[in-house]
Amino acid sequence: MKAKQESKVLHMARIHPTAIVEPGAKIGTKVEIGPYSIIGANVEIGEETVIGPHVVIDGWTKIGKRNQIFHGASIGLEPQDMKFKGEETYLFIGDNNIIRENVTIHRGTEEGGGETRIGSNNLIMAYCHIAHDCQLGNHIIMSNATNLAGHVIIEDYAVLAGLTGIHQFVRVGKMAMVGAHSKVVKDVPPYILVDGHPARVNGINVVGLRRNGVSPELRQEIKRAYKFLYRSNLNISQAIEKMDQELETSPEIEHFLRFLRNAQRGICR
Repeated sequence: MKAKQESKVLHMARIHPTAIVEPGAKIGTKVEIGPYSIIGANVEIGEETVIGPHVVIDGWTKIGKRNQIFHGASIGLEPQDMKFKGEETYLFIGDNNIIRENVTIHRGTEEGGGETRIGSNNLIMAYCHIAHDCQLGNHIIMSNATNLAGHVIIEDYAVLAGLTGIHQFVRVGKMAMVGAHSKVVKDVPPYILVDGHPARVNGINVVGLRRNGVSPELRQEIKRAYKFLYRSNLNISQAIEKMDQELETSPEIEHFLRFLRNAQRGICR
């Protein structure tokens, strides 16, 4: 009977004997937790997630299914915010994410809405930092040592090259790409390529559009939108009006226009 119970436990989760899983933590089936990792009492980990050695996951943190978290990652700890006083705030991580070595991801703050949220199918490479109240979508690539300040929004399929710094409250649009070593202090519109210190617009992210299956016809409309915004003498409001009048309606163009209308920090030029 004892052997039968042990096999059931191994089927449910494989927890290294040196790992610490505090009472109250919810561990899904077929989860693996490596040597010397620490899982806090308010953590929930979805099935088939693999956690490497020396990982710390704490706070009110919920992690979905089939994630891979490599050694040294620090996830769900208190935000680095002087106004934070130990409030109950949250971190939500979706499914099928790869979180590489020594990544740090912090919970939200009350002022920022109380939660940091990361979607699914993202690749977050080694030494990246995601600060409090950030909101990340799906299929994002963050290359090594990229850092997001608080309240940053990264939309689906964006690519952030290595050693990039994103200022607080900046938004990076869908399928945009930020070049390596960039300093981003203004919003990056969807489908755009930016690079530099500070980041400046370098054209359309044509490679990203092709990889994500955007049709040639739609790419042509995005090119026209880009010309209205960056290659004319129009200001942003006039460019939006021109796009609204002359471009073929599509979800992608509507998203582009909505992004520009809602830009709070100005856009990269």
